[in-house]
Amino acid sequence: MQQLSGLDASFLYLETGNTPMHIGSLSIYDQSTAPGGRVTFKEILRFFEDRLHKARAFRQRVVRVPLSLDHPYWIEDPDFDLEFHVRHIALPKPGDWRQLCIQTARLHARPLDLRKPLWEAYVIEGLDNVVGVPEGSFALVTKVHHAAIDGVSGAAMSAAIHDLSPDAEVEGPETPWQSERLPTGLELLGKSALRSVAAPARFGQLLYRSAPSLARVVGGIASGQLRIPVRVPRTRFNGTVSAHRVFDGRPFDLNEIKAIKNSQPGTTVNDVVVSMCGGALRKYLEAKNELPEESLVAMAPMSVRPDDKRSSAGNLVTAMSLPIRSDLADPLERLLAVSEESTQAKKLAYTMGPNLAADAAEFLPSTISGLIARTYANSGLADRISPLVNTVITNIPGVNVPLYSMGSRMVATFGLGPVTHGLGLFQPVVSYNNVITISAIADRDMMPDPSFYCRCLESAYQELKAATIERPEAHKTAESKPKRKSGGRKTTRSKNNGSSAGQETRQAG
Repeated sequence: MQQLSGLDASFLYLETGNTPMHIGSLSIYDQSTAPGGRVTFKEILRFFEDRLHKARAFRQRVVRVPLSLDHPYWIEDPDFDLEFHVRHIALPKPGDWRQLCIQTARLHARPLDLRKPLWEAYVIEGLDNVVGVPEGSFALVTKVHHAAIDGVSGAAMSAAIHDLSPDAEVEGPETPWQSERLPTGLELLGKSALRSVAAPARFGQLLYRSAPSLARVVGGIASGQLRIPVRVPRTRFNGTVSAHRVFDGRPFDLNEIKAIKNSQPGTTVNDVVVSMCGGALRKYLEAKNELPEESLVAMAPMSVRPDDKRSSAGNLVTAMSLPIRSDLADPLERLLAVSEESTQAKKLAYTMGPNLAADAAEFLPSTISGLIARTYANSGLADRISPLVNTVITNIPGVNVPLYSMGSRMVATFGLGPVTHGLGLFQPVVSYNNVITISAIADRDMMPDPSFYCRCLESAYQELKAATIERPEAHKTAESKPKRKSGGRKTTRSKNNGSSAGQETRQAG
């Protein structure tokens, strides 16, 4: 039995009926590479069963302390049933990409059963008309609660069900798995009482460790060496969300993105991706006559997980607040501005200390955290208070070699993540086999046309590509042009930029 950290437990406290707090992925596999050219569902179940020991989250469930007087505990589930977690469905004909997106959104919108290990996997067949997908391919939609993993430890969990060859053999566990009995309420209350005695001392240690970092932040802001976004504009994505979701995503050539990055010294792949998202949101909101003059701001999670804990469960993350410069029409100017904003945001995050959020979360009031989350949702406060950020853009590390699961080669993979009240658009970025995919998971009322947004992404990418690697003279211009300072942002508006893509009808989810 192991207690959840405060940061892990916070994702349980934040969950409401309309805001399930799980992350996951949509991956597509070509089963022609499997031994015999096909995979049966029984073989898939056996495949998962052989790998359950490779990630703790597969068979651990949560037990809550009575009256929520302390953070919950993980135990090895005594009632674990693999067939509850791995499920088998099929798309109706014609089985195209839009149907797969709709089905993915519906699956992702459903909360996990918190009385079971916090994950599910759906094998989806019937992908008969998905462009670019080999005949006979199937999809796998995975859902794992954020309380169990973050992006990096989630990659380790994904590694548990992927191999470098179609016929790889898995090593068995060093010791047989053993379930645990459910602890009694008195046992859990006893553990909570012991922790409560030590809480004042631990809180004092937190203040002692945090004081120097907070002093550096205050001094940095006062001296102008550190900047924070002064005003975050309200957009359609900053309100109370419904229980319905939409999903879509697009692939981009990683080598071309690297070429764009290399054309502008000092920029990173992440800067290129963020500037693409900034350009896409500019086009999307401009087409709806809702583009604010100020730049939209993204929450960009950053892993602070050391290498020796990359395979461990739980969350070790911090986040930076990053203006995505949607106020700039010129794609090259936007990229350079995003690069400067990213440098400043990282400086602020590291000055505060990478472990501050995780340490502070240990002292979240477990008794009332869930009540506060439900009250916030039911009162509609998200529609009235000023937003802190407009969207989430998270870069999930991947591998640049082909992977196989269930004997089948992975053709493509897209990320999935949670939307919450006040933050109705989540954009995961995943790299795999020299391809980067950018996805949009959103509240259906806030983004009824995700395919239109993905066309905006493609348009923003093409414009940035044309302004850099397809127009070499832009390199010299960029090198000679001084970077724009964030403090005095000047907005250059293009009346027709992005509006030609048109509107689309509501996508059911």
